[in-house]
Amino acid sequence: MGRTLPETMRRIRYDGTGGPEVIAVESAPVPTPGPGQVLIEVVAAGVNRPDVAQRAGSYPPPPGATEIPGLEVAGRIAALGEGVQGLSEGDEVCALVISGGYAEFAVAEAAHCLPRPDAISLTDAGGLPETFFTVYSNVIQRGRLTEGETFLVHGGSSGIGATAIQMAKLFGAKVFATAGSAEKCRFCEELGASAAIDYKQSDFAEEIQRLTDKRGVDVILDMIGASYLQRNLKSLAQDGRLVMIALMGGYKVDGLNITPIMRNRLTFTGSTLRPRSKEDKAAIAAGLRKDVWPHLGSGRIRTVTHATFPLERAREAHELMETSTHLGKIVLTTGR
Repeated sequence: MGRTLPETMRRIRYDGTGGPEVIAVESAPVPTPGPGQVLIEVVAAGVNRPDVAQRAGSYPPPPGATEIPGLEVAGRIAALGEGVQGLSEGDEVCALVISGGYAEFAVAEAAHCLPRPDAISLTDAGGLPETFFTVYSNVIQRGRLTEGETFLVHGGSSGIGATAIQMAKLFGAKVFATAGSAEKCRFCEELGASAAIDYKQSDFAEEIQRLTDKRGVDVILDMIGASYLQRNLKSLAQDGRLVMIALMGGYKVDGLNITPIMRNRLTFTGSTLRPRSKEDKAAIAAGLRKDVWPHLGSGRIRTVTHATFPLERAREAHELMETSTHLGKIVLTTGR
């Protein structure tokens, strides 16, 4: 017989769209897991750029998602939906969720749950799923990065960047990164980047040409978009792959010269994670469980949590995210 659950919980809501001032705490019923789902008693939830974009009104939840923000959680399984196998109440897991992570309880697809790695706390695990699902699906699956290749990630000191540096190293690549200060560049190099380029001081395309003896890199993971596109193309080696996952620098390019794409046989692709099918996300989770999870906490790849905030201080967490001064992940904790 399952445990007795509370009827209500605390969760975050957005009172309309705008800045962090629209973030509020409310009481709401504890959700019920459906077939193939689990209910997680949330210990920690990661804060991500899409949460900020949703709050600002530029990234609405997809069909079937709640308006409650939060794309990743870690905690204990509190209840099982119909047909769930391989998981039990009390199991400590982290999970990718389509919405609802900023709460004391959240529903997740069982197939999108991964066990808490032994060497990692539940608080740190709250910042794992979104970045690890994103990097694995885009760098390893879509970008096809393999041992012996070279890799460039923009925003190397962000949660995505810190994960990408380490995962690329895990797969045997030589890694370069860009970041916006000397401190952030040192952070990238401490994580395993062979060199980090301060984009405020240097043209990264020229630096990549210098660092690679004018060869270029095999794969680029880009979160900037339009303002970096021409220089990204210049930075790729023959048969290189550019993978775009965000558009912080715009989405329209005027006067683009596409000659490098043809001349160097480049692949230009990208994706967003949240709208992908349950089956796609389950396949990503299976790949992570096989290829990455055994190495978490082993010293080869680790979590990087910059700051934690109690759930009721989510406004402060968003304010920190928007300063872009953090190194690694920002996490909310529920106190459960």
